[in-house]
Amino acid sequence: MGYYDQHYPPNPHRRRKNNWLPILLGVAIGVLVMAIAVPRIQEMGQEDNNHTNMVNNTEEQLVSLDISTRITEVVEVVSPTVVGITNLQHKADFWEQQQESEAGTGSGVIYKKDSRYAYVVTNHHVIEGADDIEVMLNDDTVLQAELLGADLFSDLAVLRIDGTNVDRTIELGSTEHLKVGEPVIAIGNPLGHMFSGSVTQGIVSGTQRTIPQDFNLDGRADWQAEVIQTDAAINPGNSGGALINMDAKLIGINSMKINQEAVEGIGFSIPIDTARPIMDELEKTGQVKRPYLGVEIYSLDEIPRMEWSETLNLPSKVEGGVYVWSVEPRSPADQAGLDRLDVITHLDGRQIMNMIDLRKILYQEKEVGDEIQVTYYREGKKIETTLTLDVQR
Repeated sequence: MGYYDQHYPPNPHRRRKNNWLPILLGVAIGVLVMAIAVPRIQEMGQEDNNHTNMVNNTEEQLVSLDISTRITEVVEVVSPTVVGITNLQHKADFWEQQQESEAGTGSGVIYKKDSRYAYVVTNHHVIEGADDIEVMLNDDTVLQAELLGADLFSDLAVLRIDGTNVDRTIELGSTEHLKVGEPVIAIGNPLGHMFSGSVTQGIVSGTQRTIPQDFNLDGRADWQAEVIQTDAAINPGNSGGALINMDAKLIGINSMKINQEAVEGIGFSIPIDTARPIMDELEKTGQVKRPYLGVEIYSLDEIPRMEWSETLNLPSKVEGGVYVWSVEPRSPADQAGLDRLDVITHLDGRQIMNMIDLRKILYQEKEVGDEIQVTYYREGKKIETTLTLDVQR
Protein backbone atom coordinates (compact mmCIF):
# COMPACT_ATOMS: atom_id res chain seq x y z
CA MET A 1 0.00 0.00 0.00
CA GLY A 2 1.53 3.29 -1.04
CA TYR A 3 1.44 6.63 0.70
CA TYR A 4 3.05 10.13 0.71
CA ASP A 5 3.72 12.55 3.55
CA GLN A 6 3.47 15.87 1.64
CA HIS A 7 1.20 17.46 4.24
CA TYR A 8 2.80 16.11 7.39
CA PRO A 9 5.69 17.59 9.36
CA PRO A 10 8.80 15.40 9.91
CA ASN A 11 8.96 13.25 13.00
CA PRO A 12 11.01 15.16 15.58
CA HIS A 13 12.06 11.91 17.27
CA ARG A 14 13.51 10.39 14.10
CA ARG A 15 17.35 10.02 14.26
CA ARG A 16 19.58 11.18 11.30
CA LYS A 17 22.61 9.34 10.00
CA ASN A 18 26.06 11.05 9.66
CA ASN A 19 26.38 12.04 5.83
CA TRP A 20 29.65 14.10 5.90
CA LEU A 21 31.85 11.28 4.57
CA PRO A 22 30.06 10.91 1.19
CA ILE A 23 30.05 14.68 0.79
CA LEU A 24 33.79 14.97 1.33
CA LEU A 25 34.36 12.11 -1.05
CA GLY A 26 32.23 13.80 -3.76
CA VAL A 27 34.09 17.10 -3.36
CA ALA A 28 37.45 15.34 -3.71
CA ILE A 29 36.37 13.53 -6.87
CA GLY A 30 35.01 16.78 -8.35
CA VAL A 31 38.28 18.61 -7.73
CA LEU A 32 40.22 15.77 -9.33
CA VAL A 33 37.95 15.75 -12.39
CA MET A 34 38.25 19.53 -12.84
CA ALA A 35 42.02 19.37 -12.48
CA ILE A 36 42.18 16.87 -15.32
CA ALA A 37 39.38 18.19 -17.56
CA VAL A 38 39.94 21.97 -17.59
CA PRO A 39 43.42 21.92 -19.17
CA ARG A 40 42.18 19.48 -21.78
CA ILE A 41 39.17 21.68 -22.63
CA GLN A 42 41.42 24.71 -22.94
CA GLU A 43 43.75 22.77 -25.19
CA MET A 44 40.86 21.67 -27.39
CA GLY A 45 39.58 25.25 -27.62
CA GLN A 46 43.01 26.47 -28.66
CA GLU A 47 43.14 23.78 -31.34
CA ASP A 48 39.70 24.85 -32.63
CA ASN A 49 40.82 28.51 -32.76
CA ASN A 50 43.99 27.56 -34.58
CA HIS A 51 42.00 25.49 -37.04
CA THR A 52 39.52 28.36 -37.60
CA ASN A 53 42.33 30.84 -38.13
CA MET A 54 44.02 28.47 -40.56
CA VAL A 55 40.77 28.08 -42.52
CA ASN A 56 40.16 31.85 -42.58
CA ASN A 57 43.73 32.60 -43.61
CA THR A 58 43.54 29.94 -46.30
CA GLU A 59 40.27 31.39 -47.63
CA GLU A 60 41.73 34.91 -47.69
CA GLN A 61 44.80 33.66 -49.51
CA LEU A 62 42.67 31.78 -52.02
CA VAL A 63 40.42 34.80 -52.67
CA SER A 64 43.41 37.11 -53.09
CA LEU A 65 45.16 34.58 -55.29
CA ASP A 66 42.05 34.08 -57.45
CA ILE A 67 41.59 37.83 -58.07
CA SER A 68 45.24 38.46 -58.81
CA THR A 69 45.45 35.43 -61.07
CA ARG A 70 42.31 36.46 -62.98
CA ILE A 71 43.65 39.96 -63.63
CA THR A 72 46.92 38.63 -64.99
CA GLU A 73 45.01 36.15 -67.17
CA VAL A 74 42.76 38.90 -68.57
CA VAL A 75 45.70 41.21 -69.25
CA GLU A 76 47.60 38.42 -71.00
CA VAL A 77 44.63 37.78 -73.29
CA VAL A 78 43.77 41.41 -74.04
CA SER A 79 47.11 43.25 -74.17
CA PRO A 80 48.06 42.10 -77.71
CA THR A 81 44.84 43.69 -79.03
CA VAL A 82 45.56 47.18 -77.65
CA VAL A 83 47.66 49.37 -79.94
CA GLY A 84 49.22 52.81 -80.00
CA ILE A 85 47.98 55.50 -82.41
CA THR A 86 50.15 58.32 -83.76
CA ASN A 87 48.55 61.37 -85.38
CA LEU A 88 50.95 62.75 -88.03
CA GLN A 89 50.38 66.14 -89.62
CA HIS A 90 52.21 67.98 -92.40
CA LYS A 91 53.69 71.35 -91.55
CA ALA A 92 55.75 73.73 -93.63
CA ASP A 93 59.18 74.77 -92.34
CA PHE A 94 60.96 78.11 -92.83
CA TRP A 95 61.76 77.19 -96.45
CA GLU A 96 58.12 76.24 -97.17
CA GLN A 97 59.04 72.58 -97.34
CA GLN A 98 56.49 70.09 -96.06
CA GLN A 99 57.54 68.10 -93.02
CA GLU A 100 55.61 65.48 -91.15
CA SER A 101 55.49 65.80 -87.38
CA GLU A 102 53.74 64.04 -84.55
CA ALA A 103 50.67 66.01 -83.52
CA GLY A 104 49.51 63.61 -80.82
CA THR A 105 49.25 60.04 -79.65
CA GLY A 106 46.50 57.83 -78.33
CA SER A 107 45.36 54.24 -78.10
CA GLY A 108 43.18 51.87 -80.08
CA VAL A 109 41.75 48.36 -79.97
CA ILE A 110 41.87 45.66 -82.65
CA TYR A 111 38.32 44.33 -82.75
CA LYS A 112 38.11 42.50 -86.08
CA LYS A 113 40.23 40.75 -88.70
CA ASP A 114 39.55 39.28 -92.13
CA SER A 115 41.78 37.58 -94.68
CA ARG A 116 43.68 40.79 -95.50
CA TYR A 117 43.06 43.48 -92.93
CA ALA A 118 42.66 44.13 -89.24
CA TYR A 119 40.29 46.82 -87.93
CA VAL A 120 41.03 49.22 -85.09
CA VAL A 121 38.60 51.40 -83.15
CA THR A 122 39.84 54.59 -81.51
CA ASN A 123 38.57 58.09 -80.64
CA HIS A 124 37.70 60.73 -83.21
CA HIS A 125 39.73 63.31 -81.30
CA VAL A 126 42.82 61.07 -81.42
CA ILE A 127 43.01 61.14 -85.24
CA GLU A 128 41.35 64.51 -85.88
CA GLY A 129 43.29 66.59 -88.41
CA ALA A 130 45.73 63.77 -89.22
CA ASP A 131 47.41 63.66 -92.62
CA ASP A 132 48.82 60.21 -91.86
CA ILE A 133 48.14 57.72 -89.08
CA GLU A 134 50.48 55.10 -87.68
CA VAL A 135 49.53 52.12 -85.54
CA MET A 136 52.08 50.52 -83.21
CA LEU A 137 51.33 46.92 -82.33
CA ASN A 138 52.01 45.21 -79.02
CA ASP A 139 55.37 43.93 -80.36
CA ASP A 140 56.43 47.48 -81.41
CA THR A 141 55.72 46.84 -85.10
CA VAL A 142 54.63 50.13 -86.74
CA LEU A 143 52.06 50.02 -89.56
CA GLN A 144 50.47 52.67 -91.75
CA ALA A 145 46.73 52.93 -91.12
CA GLU A 146 43.88 53.90 -93.40
CA LEU A 147 41.08 55.99 -91.87
CA LEU A 148 37.79 54.36 -92.85
CA GLY A 149 35.58 56.83 -91.04
CA ALA A 150 35.19 59.06 -87.99
CA ASP A 151 32.24 60.51 -86.12
CA LEU A 152 32.32 63.69 -84.05
CA PHE A 153 29.24 63.11 -81.89
CA SER A 154 30.19 59.61 -80.72
CA ASP A 155 33.93 60.44 -80.64
CA LEU A 156 34.70 57.21 -82.52
CA ALA A 157 36.89 56.38 -85.51
CA VAL A 158 37.70 53.15 -87.35
CA LEU A 159 41.10 52.41 -88.92
CA ARG A 160 42.23 49.60 -91.20
CA ILE A 161 45.72 48.07 -91.13
CA ASP A 162 47.54 45.18 -92.75
CA GLY A 163 46.48 42.07 -90.87
CA THR A 164 49.59 39.98 -91.56
CA ASN A 165 51.18 40.67 -88.17
CA VAL A 166 47.92 40.61 -86.21
CA ASP A 167 47.30 37.35 -84.38
CA ARG A 168 44.53 38.27 -81.98
CA THR A 169 41.39 40.43 -81.81
CA ILE A 170 39.44 41.44 -78.75
CA GLU A 171 36.08 39.90 -77.93
CA LEU A 172 33.23 42.39 -77.69
CA GLY A 173 31.13 42.25 -74.54
CA SER A 174 27.91 44.01 -73.53
CA THR A 175 26.96 46.80 -71.14
CA GLU A 176 23.29 45.89 -70.90
CA HIS A 177 23.65 44.29 -67.46
CA LEU A 178 26.69 46.26 -66.26
CA LYS A 179 26.54 46.96 -62.52
CA VAL A 180 28.05 49.65 -60.34
CA GLY A 181 30.93 48.15 -58.35
CA GLU A 182 31.84 45.63 -61.02
CA PRO A 183 35.66 45.34 -61.39
CA VAL A 184 37.15 46.62 -64.65
CA ILE A 185 40.60 47.02 -66.22
CA ALA A 186 41.79 49.88 -68.44
CA ILE A 187 44.60 49.28 -70.93
CA GLY A 188 46.23 51.96 -73.08
CA ASN A 189 49.22 54.19 -73.67
CA PRO A 190 49.16 56.99 -71.08
CA LEU A 191 51.53 59.88 -71.80
CA GLY A 192 52.54 58.42 -75.15
CA HIS A 193 54.08 55.22 -76.47
CA MET A 194 56.78 55.22 -73.80
CA PHE A 195 54.25 53.68 -71.40
CA SER A 196 52.45 51.55 -73.98
CA GLY A 197 50.29 48.74 -72.69
CA SER A 198 49.87 50.25 -69.22
CA VAL A 199 47.25 48.52 -67.09
CA THR A 200 45.08 50.11 -64.39
CA GLN A 201 42.39 48.49 -62.29
CA GLY A 202 39.20 49.89 -60.81
CA ILE A 203 35.45 49.50 -60.65
CA VAL A 204 32.42 50.77 -62.49
CA SER A 205 31.52 53.95 -60.61
CA GLY A 206 28.40 54.74 -62.62
CA THR A 207 26.46 53.65 -65.69
CA GLN A 208 24.57 55.82 -68.17
CA ARG A 209 26.24 59.04 -67.07
CA THR A 210 25.66 62.05 -69.35
CA ILE A 211 28.58 64.40 -69.98
CA PRO A 212 28.14 67.72 -71.87
CA GLN A 213 30.48 68.21 -74.82
CA ASP A 214 31.44 71.50 -76.43
CA PHE A 215 32.69 70.78 -79.95
CA ASN A 216 33.22 74.35 -81.16
CA LEU A 217 34.65 75.58 -77.83
CA ASP A 218 32.16 78.42 -77.54
CA GLY A 219 31.39 77.65 -73.92
CA ARG A 220 28.04 76.03 -74.70
CA ALA A 221 27.29 72.30 -74.75
CA ASP A 222 26.61 70.92 -78.23
CA TRP A 223 25.90 67.34 -77.17
CA GLN A 224 25.58 65.11 -74.14
CA ALA A 225 27.51 61.86 -74.37
CA GLU A 226 26.24 58.81 -72.46
CA VAL A 227 29.24 57.13 -70.85
CA ILE A 228 30.44 54.63 -68.26
CA GLN A 229 32.14 56.21 -65.26
CA THR A 230 35.11 54.36 -63.76
CA ASP A 231 37.80 55.06 -61.17
CA ALA A 232 40.41 53.13 -63.18
CA ALA A 233 43.16 55.63 -63.99
CA ILE A 234 42.69 57.16 -67.46
CA ASN A 235 45.35 59.66 -68.51
CA PRO A 236 46.24 61.53 -71.73
CA GLY A 237 47.16 58.87 -74.27
CA ASN A 238 44.67 56.37 -72.85
CA SER A 239 42.03 57.79 -75.20
CA GLY A 240 40.80 55.08 -77.53
CA GLY A 241 42.07 52.32 -75.26
CA ALA A 242 40.11 49.39 -73.86
CA LEU A 243 37.91 49.11 -70.80
CA ILE A 244 37.72 45.38 -70.01
CA ASN A 245 35.55 43.29 -67.70
CA MET A 246 36.77 40.23 -65.82
CA ASP A 247 35.69 37.99 -68.70
CA ALA A 248 38.36 39.64 -70.88
CA LYS A 249 35.67 41.30 -73.02
CA LEU A 250 35.63 44.87 -74.31
CA ILE A 251 32.86 46.86 -72.61
CA GLY A 252 34.02 50.41 -73.32
CA ILE A 253 36.30 52.68 -75.34
CA ASN A 254 38.16 54.99 -72.97
CA SER A 255 37.37 58.52 -74.02
CA MET A 256 37.92 61.23 -71.43
CA LYS A 257 38.90 62.24 -67.93
CA ILE A 258 37.88 65.24 -65.82
CA ASN A 259 41.08 67.26 -65.76
CA GLN A 260 40.90 69.24 -62.53
CA GLU A 261 43.37 69.27 -59.66
CA ALA A 262 40.66 68.57 -57.11
CA VAL A 263 39.27 65.59 -59.05
CA GLU A 264 40.78 62.10 -58.91
CA GLY A 265 39.49 58.75 -60.02
CA ILE A 266 36.83 59.93 -62.48
CA GLY A 267 37.24 58.63 -66.02
CA PHE A 268 34.74 57.92 -68.77
CA SER A 269 34.32 55.28 -71.48
CA ILE A 270 31.97 54.97 -74.42
CA PRO A 271 29.74 51.90 -73.77
CA ILE A 272 30.35 49.14 -76.29
CA ASP A 273 26.59 48.74 -76.86
CA THR A 274 26.56 52.36 -78.06
CA ALA A 275 29.80 52.06 -80.01
CA ARG A 276 29.16 48.77 -81.81
CA PRO A 277 26.57 49.95 -84.42
CA ILE A 278 28.59 53.12 -85.07
CA MET A 279 31.77 51.08 -85.59
CA ASP A 280 29.92 48.88 -88.09
CA GLU A 281 28.59 51.90 -89.98
CA LEU A 282 31.95 53.67 -90.08
CA GLU A 283 33.62 50.49 -91.32
CA LYS A 284 31.09 49.95 -94.10
CA THR A 285 30.18 53.48 -95.23
CA GLY A 286 32.79 55.80 -93.69
CA GLN A 287 30.21 57.95 -91.92
CA VAL A 288 27.26 57.81 -89.58
CA LYS A 289 24.12 58.73 -91.47
CA ARG A 290 21.93 60.68 -89.11
CA PRO A 291 18.60 62.25 -90.03
CA TYR A 292 18.60 66.01 -90.26
CA LEU A 293 16.13 68.85 -90.61
CA GLY A 294 18.34 71.20 -92.61
CA VAL A 295 18.33 74.13 -90.17
CA GLU A 296 20.91 76.07 -88.21
CA ILE A 297 19.49 76.30 -84.71
CA TYR A 298 20.32 77.77 -81.31
CA SER A 299 18.80 77.21 -77.90
CA LEU A 300 16.43 79.86 -76.58
CA ASP A 301 18.33 80.01 -73.30
CA GLU A 302 21.27 81.51 -75.19
CA ILE A 303 19.46 84.81 -75.67
CA PRO A 304 17.97 87.21 -73.07
CA ARG A 305 14.39 86.56 -71.96
CA MET A 306 13.42 90.03 -73.17
CA GLU A 307 14.15 88.93 -76.73
CA TRP A 308 11.72 86.04 -76.38
CA SER A 309 8.76 88.37 -76.31
CA GLU A 310 10.04 91.47 -78.11
CA THR A 311 11.92 89.89 -81.04
CA LEU A 312 10.41 86.41 -81.34
CA ASN A 313 6.95 87.36 -80.08
CA LEU A 314 6.64 84.19 -78.04
CA PRO A 315 3.72 83.79 -75.65
CA SER A 316 4.58 83.63 -71.94
CA LYS A 317 3.62 79.94 -71.71
CA VAL A 318 6.63 78.92 -73.83
CA GLU A 319 9.30 77.63 -71.42
CA GLY A 320 12.03 76.62 -73.88
CA GLY A 321 12.88 75.58 -77.40
CA VAL A 322 15.24 76.29 -80.27
CA TYR A 323 15.11 79.18 -82.71
CA VAL A 324 15.95 78.81 -86.39
CA TRP A 325 18.76 81.04 -87.61
CA SER A 326 18.91 79.76 -91.19
CA VAL A 327 17.27 77.14 -93.40
CA GLU A 328 19.14 75.13 -96.01
CA PRO A 329 17.53 75.31 -99.46
CA ARG A 330 15.63 72.19 -100.56
CA SER A 331 16.10 70.62 -97.12
CA PRO A 332 13.24 68.88 -95.24
CA ALA A 333 12.73 72.03 -93.15
CA ASP A 334 12.62 74.22 -96.26
CA GLN A 335 10.10 71.95 -97.94
CA ALA A 336 7.95 71.96 -94.78
CA GLY A 337 7.87 75.78 -94.75
CA LEU A 338 10.13 76.55 -91.76
CA ASP A 339 11.77 79.97 -91.86
CA ARG A 340 14.30 82.16 -90.06
CA LEU A 341 13.37 83.02 -86.41
CA ASP A 342 10.75 80.26 -86.17
CA VAL A 343 10.90 78.67 -82.70
CA ILE A 344 10.60 74.86 -82.49
CA THR A 345 9.10 73.70 -79.18
CA HIS A 346 7.98 70.10 -79.81
CA LEU A 347 8.89 67.09 -81.97
CA ASP A 348 6.23 64.39 -82.22
CA GLY A 349 4.49 66.03 -79.27
CA ARG A 350 7.58 65.88 -77.02
CA GLN A 351 8.81 69.12 -75.53
CA ILE A 352 12.12 70.52 -76.78
CA MET A 353 13.95 72.71 -74.28
CA ASN A 354 17.23 73.13 -76.18
CA MET A 355 19.15 71.84 -79.18
CA ILE A 356 20.49 68.85 -77.20
CA ASP A 357 16.89 67.64 -76.71
CA LEU A 358 16.25 68.04 -80.44
CA ARG A 359 19.42 66.19 -81.45
CA LYS A 360 18.73 63.33 -79.04
CA ILE A 361 15.35 62.64 -80.63
CA LEU A 362 16.73 62.91 -84.17
CA TYR A 363 19.99 61.03 -83.63
CA GLN A 364 18.92 58.34 -81.16
CA GLU A 365 15.27 57.65 -81.98
CA LYS A 366 14.72 58.52 -85.63
CA GLU A 367 16.03 57.21 -88.91
CA VAL A 368 16.38 58.64 -92.38
CA GLY A 369 13.00 58.47 -94.11
CA ASP A 370 10.92 58.73 -90.94
CA GLU A 371 8.13 61.30 -90.71
CA ILE A 372 8.16 63.66 -87.77
CA GLN A 373 5.67 66.25 -86.54
CA VAL A 374 7.19 69.65 -85.78
CA THR A 375 5.47 72.21 -83.55
CA TYR A 376 6.81 75.75 -83.84
CA TYR A 377 5.88 79.39 -83.25
CA ARG A 378 6.01 82.19 -85.81
CA GLU A 379 5.16 85.73 -84.77
CA GLY A 380 3.41 84.34 -81.70
CA LYS A 381 1.26 81.91 -83.67
CA LYS A 382 1.49 78.17 -83.00
CA ILE A 383 1.93 76.05 -86.15
CA GLU A 384 2.25 72.31 -86.71
CA THR A 385 3.72 70.63 -89.77
CA THR A 386 4.98 67.18 -90.76
CA LEU A 387 8.20 66.57 -92.63
CA THR A 388 10.18 63.56 -93.87
CA LEU A 389 13.69 63.29 -92.47
CA ASP A 390 16.53 63.16 -94.96
CA VAL A 391 20.26 62.53 -94.71
CA GLN A 392 22.77 65.32 -94.87
CA ARG A 393 24.56 65.31 -98.20
